[in-house]
Amino acid sequence: MTTDASKGRLVIAVDGPAASGKGTLARRLAAHYAMPYLDTGLLYRMVARAVLEAGHDIRDAEAAGAIVSTFDESAFAEDSLRGREIGEAASVVAAMPAVRSGLIARQRRFAAQSGGAVLDGRDIGTVICPQARAKLFVTATPEVRAARRHKELAGRGEAATFEGILADIRRRDARDSGRSDAPLKAADDAVILDTSALTIEEAVAKAIAIVDARRAG
Repeated sequence: MTTDASKGRLVIAVDGPAASGKGTLARRLAAHYAMPYLDTGLLYRMVARAVLEAGHDIRDAEAAGAIVSTFDESAFAEDSLRGREIGEAASVVAAMPAVRSGLIARQRRFAAQSGGAVLDGRDIGTVICPQARAKLFVTATPEVRAARRHKELAGRGEAATFEGILADIRRRDARDSGRSDAPLKAADDAVILDTSALTIEEAVAKAIAIVDARRAG
C-alpha cells in the first residue's frame, strides 16, 4: 500500500469520470508543485491497443490478462492512444479484474517516488493510493462532459455527434461505476470538485486551494 503522510511526502490523487477535467487539473497541479504526473488512463489504453494489435477481441479477458504483465509502456506513440474508439476499448479492458490488478504495481511504483507524485484515474484515491494526503474527485454533468469531448474530437478532425458522445459517456459511466473490481467512486476523504460551471483557470485555482489546505492540515 502506498503511504506518504508519515514522512511528509505529497501524493495527489485525482479521480473522476471521463471528460470531467481531471486530466487537465492533474497536469496543472503537477506543474504548480513541480511533481511528476501519471495519466493512469493511458495505461489502460495501452493494454487495449496491445490487445487489438495482437488480433484479439477487446472482450477477451484472458488475452488482456496475459498482455498486462508484459507490455512495454515506451512502445506506444501517444497519438495512437487517443481518440474515441481506443477510449471505448480502454473502458472495456478496465472492467477486467486481471487488468486492474496487473496495473496496480506500475501505478504504485510511480506514486512511491521520493518527491511525491500526481496521478489521475478512476481508483487512485480508493485503491492505488488510499493514503494519499490530497484527494480530489473531479466531476461535471454528462452534458457538459459530452460538449467538452465533442469540442476536443472536432479539434482533432474526428467526426462525432454530440448525441453519440453523450451516449458513450453515459455508457462508460455505467460501466465504470458498476464494475465489481475498483468501481468509480469518490474516496470517503476526497474533496468533490464539480467543474460544470467553472473555467479551466477557476477549476485550477480551486484544486490548488484544496491541495494547499490538505498540506497545511
